[in-house]
Amino acid sequence: MKRICVLPGDGIGPEVIESAVRVLQSVTDELEFKYAHIGLGEFERTGYPITDETLQQMKGADSCLFGAVTSSTDNEYKSPVLRFRKELDLFANIRPIRSLLPLLGKPYMDLIIVRENTEGMYTQDEAVDLDGVTTFRRVSRHACERIVRFAFDRSRSWKKRRICCVHKANVLRKSDGLFLEIFRDISKDFHGDIETSEQLVDSAAMSLVTDPSRFEVIVTLNLYGDILSDVAAGMVGGLGFAPSGNIGTAHSVFEPCHGSAPDISGKGIANPTAAILASAMMLRHLGMVRESDSIQKAVQSAYSSANLTMDIGGTKNSEAFTDSVIDVIMEE
Repeated sequence: MKRICVLPGDGIGPEVIESAVRVLQSVTDELEFKYAHIGLGEFERTGYPITDETLQQMKGADSCLFGAVTSSTDNEYKSPVLRFRKELDLFANIRPIRSLLPLLGKPYMDLIIVRENTEGMYTQDEAVDLDGVTTFRRVSRHACERIVRFAFDRSRSWKKRRICCVHKANVLRKSDGLFLEIFRDISKDFHGDIETSEQLVDSAAMSLVTDPSRFEVIVTLNLYGDILSDVAAGMVGGLGFAPSGNIGTAHSVFEPCHGSAPDISGKGIANPTAAILASAMMLRHLGMVRESDSIQKAVQSAYSSANLTMDIGGTKNSEAFTDSVIDVIMEE
C-alpha cells in the first residue's frame, strides 16, 4: 500500500484533485490517501500557508498529489510551493507536453521540459533601494550538475534520443555560461546515445510555436522552464492539459501546471485533464506502470471519442469528463 498525501489547495484545486483521486481509485486499490491543507485558505485559518505538520506529512508519504494555491499580497504570506520544493529538495521539475487532439493551426507536439526547480530567480532574494529593486539570481554548479545529469538519465529511460539545452549565455555569460558549460561536459558521458543541441531561450520560445518537432527533451533553468512550459501548454489547448512532477532524491509532488483560477472556482467546469495526467505520472514514479498507462490511454481515448472539455469548446464539465475517463478504464 502506497501512502499519498493529497493537498487540494485553493480555487479549482479541490475540484480537479477530486477528479484525479476518483480516477486513481478506478485503477488501483493499493493507494492510501491522507489529506492536508495548503494555500491561502490555510493561511487565513492558521496564519501559515503551509504548516510544519503538513510538511512532515508530505515527507512521510510515498508521494504527494497537489492541486493549486491562490497567492496573496499580504507580506506575511510566503509561497507554500517554493517552501515545499525547498524543504523536500525537489530539484527537478518535469513537464510533459503532448497534443491530445488536433487543434486548428497548431502543430502536433510531444516533448518534455526538464526544469531546475530550486534556484535562479526563485530564491526571492531581493534588495530595495531608493531607486528601485535588485533581484539576486543564484545558479550553482551543484544544482546545474544534478539537473543536467537528471535530464540525460531520464531521457535515456524515456527512450528519447535528442536533448536541447536552453539558455541565455550570450548575455548572462557567467551564470547561464556555467549551466551551458556543465551541459557540454555531462553530454560527453552520453555521446553516441543522445543527440545534443543548444538554443537561446527567446529563439526556443519561437521554435515551440513554429516547429516543436525539433524538440524531444528540453533542459533549462528555473524561470525559463516555467515560461516555456506555459508557451508549450498553449499550443496543446492550455494549462488544463499540462501535468508536472516535482522530483527529489527522497520525495515527490505531482500537480497540474495551472493555477487556482478563482474566476471559475465552484462552477464545476475546470478541466481536470492536467490533474489526472499528473496522477498518472505519480503512479509511474511509484513503479505502477500498468496503472499509469491505463490512465493515460483512457484520457487519450476520451478525447479521441469527442469527449471535449469546456475550455476547448466542448460540453463536458469536470465531473462528466472524469466519468468518461473512468468509463474507458472500466471497459478494459
